[in-house]
Amino acid sequence: MMFKATLAALLLIASPALADELRGTGDLGLIVEREAGSLLVVDRSERAALGRIEGLGDLSHASLVYSPDERFAYVFGRDGGLTKVDILTRQMVRRVVQAGNSIGGAISDDGRLVAVANYEPGGVKVFDAETLELVADVPMGSKTVGIADAPGSRFVVATWDTGEVWILDHSTDAAQPAVTKLEGIGANPYDALLTGDGRHYIVGLFGEKGLVQVDLWQDPPKVTRFLPDYGKDLPDLPVYKMPHLQGWTLAEGLFALPAVGLHQLLWVDAADLTEIARTDLAGQPVFALARPDKREVWVNFAPPDNDKLQVVDVLTHEVLDTLTPGKGVLHMEFAPRGREVWLSVRDEDRVEIRDTRTREVLGEIEARAPSGIFFTDRAHRTGL
Repeated sequence: MMFKATLAALLLIASPALADELRGTGDLGLIVEREAGSLLVVDRSERAALGRIEGLGDLSHASLVYSPDERFAYVFGRDGGLTKVDILTRQMVRRVVQAGNSIGGAISDDGRLVAVANYEPGGVKVFDAETLELVADVPMGSKTVGIADAPGSRFVVATWDTGEVWILDHSTDAAQPAVTKLEGIGANPYDALLTGDGRHYIVGLFGEKGLVQVDLWQDPPKVTRFLPDYGKDLPDLPVYKMPHLQGWTLAEGLFALPAVGLHQLLWVDAADLTEIARTDLAGQPVFALARPDKREVWVNFAPPDNDKLQVVDVLTHEVLDTLTPGKGVLHMEFAPRGREVWLSVRDEDRVEIRDTRTREVLGEIEARAPSGIFFTDRAHRTGL
């Protein structure tokens, strides 16, 4: 034991530069600079930018996922590009343009497969996470939305044109997934989310009122329609930006759901899917994100109210605070334990960092038209 300790000490003395260069990935993140086609690599602990990765194409509706070791990110561009980047070296590893228009993707729970949901030509393509070689091409005859990873090397996705939910099971044969197709989901699913336990896949409908839950623990999966009448007695407002369902929240047994075309947050009992309350908001909600301790829900808005944020109490469903960080607040990301929230203020080319309890501004980072903010802790969360 003494020999090993002495050897370790000698190695550190002999290689101080190597020790200085080593770093973890747990406090890193990526910020999408949508118009520049680049990613800003940030250090959450230092509240600082480390550098850029450029040349990623059209990132106007980009999202990304992380490898299990948090080192690599897979970026899904609107131009159909799938790009693998190394956040430690801040370099592009490989880029493939796999479709004409894509809307998001997911990584399997074992980190081996990356799936992309496509608008054009539709369907889902699945790639080897190491090489980005095509593994499976699953045509669905429709634009696909709301793709999520489910436990057991599965992907779940909704189809806009045909109103279906497809479950792709790659556990036995990655190249020939077993397919479960659920029909009659509803008119024009526009997005979906999967709860963190991998059980409930919730689909939002644009072509009709209401939402749909698919219980993936049931065999066969159980489909339940809920909130079929929300907003039926209220005039529909113009929808300036669709809510993002992966910004929906499950907190204290309640779903906090941004209402389509209404200035409201809907509160739904997750056990029986009944509405229990509504919160009137300052505008049309886009993201409704729970602070990691689930005590509050933070909401941002579509134009013309996208200079605002509102903080809502989970227990009382009342608005606690209205903040005005700046023009074009597109995205929020909480530090993993909820002490800070990072806000992309697109129209002012900056990211603002606030203390979630005092609401005070802790820092700012210059960024070129920032949108999505993604910290590496997402690597260990189902459905993201």
